[in-house]
Amino acid sequence: MLTENKLSPQSEIHYSCYYTRSCGGEQFIPEHAFSFQISGNLTLTGTDNVYTFSPGDFRLSRRNQLVKFLKEPPPGGEFKSISVFLDQQTLRNFSMEYGYKAQNKYEGDSIITLAPNPLYESYIHSLQPYEHMQQSGNKNLLSLKLREAILVLLQGNPELKDVLFDFSEPGKIDLEGFMNKNFHFNVQLKRFAYLSGRSLATFKRDFEKIFHMTPNRWLQQRRLQEAHYQIKEQGKAPSDVYLELGFQDLSHFSFAFKKTFGVAPSRI
Repeated sequence: MLTENKLSPQSEIHYSCYYTRSCGGEQFIPEHAFSFQISGNLTLTGTDNVYTFSPGDFRLSRRNQLVKFLKEPPPGGEFKSISVFLDQQTLRNFSMEYGYKAQNKYEGDSIITLAPNPLYESYIHSLQPYEHMQQSGNKNLLSLKLREAILVLLQGNPELKDVLFDFSEPGKIDLEGFMNKNFHFNVQLKRFAYLSGRSLATFKRDFEKIFHMTPNRWLQQRRLQEAHYQIKEQGKAPSDVYLELGFQDLSHFSFAFKKTFGVAPSRI
């Protein structure tokens, strides 16, 4: 089942490990994350693209992004990755100390693929002793590793300053275009509101002016329309469609589909 998780780490350095079976879901990424794929494959579906990462790949996930993920362990093995989260306060402090500032608005991918770099590799290898050092007493050591990650990223990709030191919050954007691009994410309305640059009350008011119905009703109708198209025209299985389009479970999807179209999705 796809569920939204706020990818807000319990610690600055986060290890992800899954055994034998694939794991899928949704995440909201509130902070930049510098990650390395240790084993297995990771597929991330954002609002702009689909990204696939294999062992040895580095990536930077930009903050304030919605993604669907699929973690696939290798045959007989386990899925492993490591991520270092760069919170806004750490980046602000770094900016003031070293004088780094964003100069241009970054308009690139939400997940940035980073070319292999000896500095990246050395840094990731240095993190192994910190796996079990998340206690408060090691805060200063962990803080140094975060600052090191920022320096390493800037050394390998100086243009990342426009990503890391952009401290602006999402601005008010075209709501109709935003919702048609993101309706398949099963997230709370307050998340849609925030990412479209609105308070929840303003989001609901603007939404009904544009779509002439409540957000929840529109989301279900839009998802069902897309499901009908994918099943009938693209030959997809209902069990695949409901996951892709943000329904909580297959039974709820089938009930809503039959109520809307008068026939079960398996009968299309």
